[in-house]
Amino acid sequence: MKKLVLADRIVTTENPAFVMGIVNITPDSFWKESRGGVERAEQLIKEGADVLDIGGESSRPGAEYVHADEEIRRIIPVIRSIRKKSSIPISVDTRKKQVMEAAVSEGADILNDISALEDDSALGIYASSVKIPVILMHKRGIPAIMQKNTSYENVFTEVNSYLIDRTSYALSCGILRDKIIVDPGIGFGKNLAANVELIRNCGKLCGGTYPVLMALSRKTCIGEMTGQSVENRLYGTLAADIISVLNGAFMIRVHDAAAAADTMKVMKYLEGKKN
Repeated sequence: MKKLVLADRIVTTENPAFVMGIVNITPDSFWKESRGGVERAEQLIKEGADVLDIGGESSRPGAEYVHADEEIRRIIPVIRSIRKKSSIPISVDTRKKQVMEAAVSEGADILNDISALEDDSALGIYASSVKIPVILMHKRGIPAIMQKNTSYENVFTEVNSYLIDRTSYALSCGILRDKIIVDPGIGFGKNLAANVELIRNCGKLCGGTYPVLMALSRKTCIGEMTGQSVENRLYGTLAADIISVLNGAFMIRVHDAAAAADTMKVMKYLEGKKN
């Protein structure tokens, strides 16, 4: 059984990994079907998502950052509406304390920070004070230019070292060990070879001390492996998610919750973990 420790409760799944469904309240996220609001969130819940990840700032390659006020304007009405109907854990994809503070006040549960608490010096202390889990991701540079430098001498060593450093920083802010999740940042300043290496070894990050989130859904590396456009990368995504979970992933971040949820159910049965 997998456990996700929130501020006020523990959420569990009998499946081999949690399914996090993506709700992008943005005009420019790379997969248009992920864009939406309350209706998309409700659909993901119906499809079997265990967690929702709501974002008001795109982090696709080439994207520009937006102001905190605009993020808040985009995401708060959606969080407020979800909370009237569901207690599903809500993660917020943001780098800013101001945004996370507003989100938590409306019922958000998890911080998903692509900057691993680097971009806002107050965010780590805030996360500690409200006892929420944090997802710390590796990236190189900012989304606008991150794919201009994708070479590594040893990608696993470099990403692993970075995540060890950022988890240490999170602990120094008072964030508890069981509230930390790491993400190798597939596609964030990485080429195909680097992404493949990280997928193969995701469970070894930080020596297996922390649970690992893998965000692979419909990304460029899936297209490079399959030769498919973003619209036709579902099957490749499912294969990569399965491999990631077999290699130790704790949670998969997806656009297609129904397909991912069924995949996890089948894995549970075939691994002999049925109820």
